[in-house]
Amino acid sequence: MALLPDGLLEIMQCPKCAGSLAEREEPPSLVCSLCRIAYPVEEGGIPVMLEEAAKPLDD
Repeated sequence: MALLPDGLLEIMQCPKCAGSLAEREEPPSLVCSLCRIAYPVEEGGIPVMLEEAAKPLDD
């Protein structure tokens, strides 16, 4: 199941490094593998693309 509408993920980028993002279903988030952080996606498919809202990925 896609978190975002079709085509939106392809044009989005990480605000911190401008890298590409990937969807993660649990917890709903957009992940930057370069920065090793996840941006939360709220109900309704609204991504919170603020560095302050991002969480580090667990190793």
